[in-house]
Amino acid sequence: MALSGAQAQMDQNPGYYHRLLQGERNPRLEDAIRTDLNRTFPDNVKFQKTTEPCLQKTLYNVLLAYGHHNQAVGYCQGMNFIAGYLILITNNEEESFWLLDALVGRILPDYYTPAMLGLKTDQEVLGELVRAKLPAVGALMEQLGVLWTLVVSRWFICLFVDVLPVETVLRIWDCLFNEGSKIIFRVALTLIKQHQEFILEATSIPDICDKFKQITKGSFVMECHTFMQKIFSEPGSLSMATVAKLRESCRARLLAQG
Repeated sequence: MALSGAQAQMDQNPGYYHRLLQGERNPRLEDAIRTDLNRTFPDNVKFQKTTEPCLQKTLYNVLLAYGHHNQAVGYCQGMNFIAGYLILITNNEEESFWLLDALVGRILPDYYTPAMLGLKTDQEVLGELVRAKLPAVGALMEQLGVLWTLVVSRWFICLFVDVLPVETVLRIWDCLFNEGSKIIFRVALTLIKQHQEFILEATSIPDICDKFKQITKGSFVMECHTFMQKIFSEPGSLSMATVAKLRESCRARLLAQG
């Protein structure tokens, strides 16, 4: 709450969250959120309708309030998993809202807008980083004609929720709130570098997609302390200035493609 700026926002806007929930109705927004409620952690007992209190109602409130707060974003698929995780961690509806605002509004700009330009840009940025730091993998992706969005979109959209083990995801999120969005690239590069030889065995698009699913499982990602140390050593130097420069060129290229 402190590192992300969420606490300061909450303190400066007392009662704001509850006013958002009492605001003018938006049936389109409400329907879009309701559609995804049953798909959010269906195996987690706290999100099942038979549980009292069921966290689906809390999730609905947080997403509805955010849709009113940030009308340029409204609601976008993937936000349900982020908000759901925040609710499970904080056990506090209003804090979850402000943390969601920190992520969607400031740390990950344009990930969840209708065009998802920020998300598409960052997937291309990862591609450029792989070409520079792991050229053999970059060459294979190009040779097979694999789009990065095919293999990593879920990593970015869900911030590794339901991709990596829970404790590892929480440690990644700590770094994300503290250091910003470049952490996502560090995690992705570490996963790819650690399993480079395995990935290079792929001979087709379905094969490489399967290998990218497999590299998020196993003892390497379960040992979260070692894994977190690796994300700061394995990818080597990665400054925010480098990321910003790559984002600028990748975004321009995507806009030119229409």
